[in-house]
Amino acid sequence: MKNVAYVYHPDYLLHIPPFEHPESPDRLIAINQHLESVGLLGTLVPVNPDYPDNGEILRVHDPDYLRKLELACRRGDLTLDSGDTYLNKNSYSIALLSAAGAIAGAEAVATGKADRAFCAVRPPGHHADRSEGMGFCLLNNAAITARYLQARHGVSKVMIIDWDVHHGNGTQSIFYEDPSVFFFSIHENPAFLYPGTGRRWETGKGAGVGTTLNAPMAPGAGDDEYRLAFEQLVAPAAERFRPEVLILSAGFDAHRDDPLADIQLTEEGFRFLSRFTIELANRFCGGKIVSLLEGGYERESLTRCTEIHIRELQKD
Repeated sequence: MKNVAYVYHPDYLLHIPPFEHPESPDRLIAINQHLESVGLLGTLVPVNPDYPDNGEILRVHDPDYLRKLELACRRGDLTLDSGDTYLNKNSYSIALLSAAGAIAGAEAVATGKADRAFCAVRPPGHHADRSEGMGFCLLNNAAITARYLQARHGVSKVMIIDWDVHHGNGTQSIFYEDPSVFFFSIHENPAFLYPGTGRRWETGKGAGVGTTLNAPMAPGAGDDEYRLAFEQLVAPAAERFRPEVLILSAGFDAHRDDPLADIQLTEEGFRFLSRFTIELANRFCGGKIVSLLEGGYERESLTRCTEIHIRELQKD
């Protein structure tokens, strides 16, 4: 059985919406309670992150944006300018801690403390761009993790697989011209769902042409369609790119019970996605996977799918 790091910090619960909102502390409370109840939490390697050096964040985010975000939280603003992403007085520091959790997971895997990592972090990150937060996201945890591995551990090629039901527009934008990071996103068709990006013809720019790959799925798509996309698109892409580490933006809001979209994945669908990705990592990366929690807003499906995902990470 593989050693899986479980990254969590109780302060993640301090990013609290000032009004009713799907991205709330209840998500992590439910996950932790479920993992404890099924006896899984005690089999994981606990990792408690520390607040990061801002230098790690500045590898990705514009310093003016960080100052703006910190000031907005101090001022008591309720949302970012985009209006869809809430703030409270703690949000800036907890966003830093969320990024630190992703970094801690990467460090555990890179140094051999764990074979793989699941980072139960919030706020989520994949919509955040260099100089703008949006879509419930303040800092881009996946991008920060990729840059950390490159800068601190000499990793030259990172593959990010994003199966959240919403396109990871922030991650795509950050690496759109970068040939050292391959970004794959599978999501509901942007004609029907936020953020309206992630079409098939968005494949990169300049030196990064060919290292962005999008698989927009029609509303109602389910396990069979996702299986086909991974087999026909992700496997050949990994073969060509040959990554050294896989980072997962593991959102569970493509589940059929989730209220925010119209994709119909089941628990078995998420088991397949997890198993397929692990097999890619075994083939190309020595099994190295850093998995980051993104979306998932229906509590029962979120907790069940998280359990399934972690149990798969524990397998060879």
